[in-house]
Amino acid sequence: MARYLISFNDGAMDHIPDEDWPDVGRAAHAVTQEAVDAGVFVFGAGLQRQRASVVATDGLVTDGPYPETKEVIGGFVVVDVAEREEALAWAAKIAVACRCPQEVRELMADPETDEMLRQAGRAG
Repeated sequence: MARYLISFNDGAMDHIPDEDWPDVGRAAHAVTQEAVDAGVFVFGAGLQRQRASVVATDGLVTDGPYPETKEVIGGFVVVDVAEREEALAWAAKIAVACRCPQEVRELMADPETDEMLRQAGRAG
């Protein structure tokens, strides 16, 4: 199995009229429930609209993102599926529910962290 990040940019849902938000919420939660029931949902969330804080290696905290950054993530879902095509199929469902395009990227595998989670009694 491989984990995939399915995400959309901040502002990607700005075109949705206020009166449609309850329907979008229901559709998004229905897709989430479907992914949970299928056993592929790992985690997901929308991000608050705020500037990020950047913590440097020396501990210095500054406001970010950096000025050259044009796009930031507005929300995401992580799925654990057998192949990329399955992640793309979930992204298509999410795109319909959220009414915006989704970006799909495979997350790097980290067997050591997975083992730490298994030892702690958490899924990895």
